[in-house]
Amino acid sequence: MLRNQPRTPCQPPHMSFLRHARGNYMHTWSNYTVMVVEDSLTQRVYLIRLLQELGFGHVLAATDGVEAIRLLKEVASEPLYLVITDLDMPGMDGIELTQRITDAAYAQHIIVTSARDPRLLEVVESMSAEDAKLPLLGTLLKPIKRESLVDLISRAPERGNETRFDAKHTTFTLDELELALDQKQFLPYYQPKVAISSGQVVGAEALARWQHPIQGIVSPFFFIPILEGTPLMAKLTLLLIEQVLRDMAAWRSGGLSIDVSINLSAENLGDRGFIDRITDLVANYEIPPSCITWEVTETTVMNNLSSCLANLARLRLKGYGLAMDDYGIGYSSMQQLSRCPFTELKIDRAFVDGAAERPNRRAILETSIAMGVKLAVTTVGEGVESLADWHLLRDLACDLAQGFLIAKPMPADDLPHWVDANRARLTSLAQ
Repeated sequence: MLRNQPRTPCQPPHMSFLRHARGNYMHTWSNYTVMVVEDSLTQRVYLIRLLQELGFGHVLAATDGVEAIRLLKEVASEPLYLVITDLDMPGMDGIELTQRITDAAYAQHIIVTSARDPRLLEVVESMSAEDAKLPLLGTLLKPIKRESLVDLISRAPERGNETRFDAKHTTFTLDELELALDQKQFLPYYQPKVAISSGQVVGAEALARWQHPIQGIVSPFFFIPILEGTPLMAKLTLLLIEQVLRDMAAWRSGGLSIDVSINLSAENLGDRGFIDRITDLVANYEIPPSCITWEVTETTVMNNLSSCLANLARLRLKGYGLAMDDYGIGYSSMQQLSRCPFTELKIDRAFVDGAAERPNRRAILETSIAMGVKLAVTTVGEGVESLADWHLLRDLACDLAQGFLIAKPMPADDLPHWVDANRARLTSLAQ
């Protein structure tokens, strides 16, 4: 509930996009300028032709990072729509080029490619995760497949609008946030979770959003780090939990009964009194505890180990579900999984997205799912954005999937209609 990105409810654009004829995406991208930075003549020509076939109006080319920066300085009166760069190049490598492009705001989006060790691309993605200003759209292993490139590029509009809505305004003050809390400007968005074997919507994760009067829908990236460690964090969590409970009650009265997952911060989980307050809230709305799963990360538990473990056990004894979120990215995930009464294992998107094409990701994904199976907990693959990754999760016997392939997070009022409208599509995914 306290992470992730704001998106509006609809079928993922890249899915419908791929079904359109060539003329449609030519019209979509015809006004955009892109650049290919590639020292291999064969790869450079291939990418230029592919981008031209996809309908991009102007395709620039450079043989290395030095030439790319020179061209960008000469021709870029405004940021290019996209730069596709190789990682391993003489003169200036792709990592340095990416950093230079980010610092000077030369491009709206960057795609990094490589034929080297896939873990080098993981480094680039880690850089993006730590730096919100780095406009990384994604990474691709060579040889680059047309479908993979189209899928990645077609994600650009929504990603650009959601997490980088205003890169210059990345800091809010505590006073602003406190006022927003008092005015109840925060609300949950919901991202569905689907059973891979049947395509049935079995739950949703509640994700925090700020309905800012000027900025619009603001990602939690811009306010959660400011709130963490302050008394306002508990206030935000309680506000969102109560809204989730109201939404669940409204859905149930309308015939939609699904479970909801809600994130708890370290401050929340370490406070015994806070646990009592949220259980009282749930009781007031007459929602069965079994319909709610509290999500925590390994880092959350480690911050106050004794108190967190005790409160996790208390929540489990009361009948709530418990999920280890972002499994695999911490230092002692297996240890925490073995000694905490978790009912659900959420495998981080870093090991799901692209796992069908990257052996290193698949190895960790496969091991994580096998671990969940042996411990008899529900396994959830996060960040599912392609059919190939969905099929891989199915083949590995993962229980649930969550991600753009299924749906983007949406307001509470949109969820019932979305479930009805997408029932056939989800059933076909499971076949």
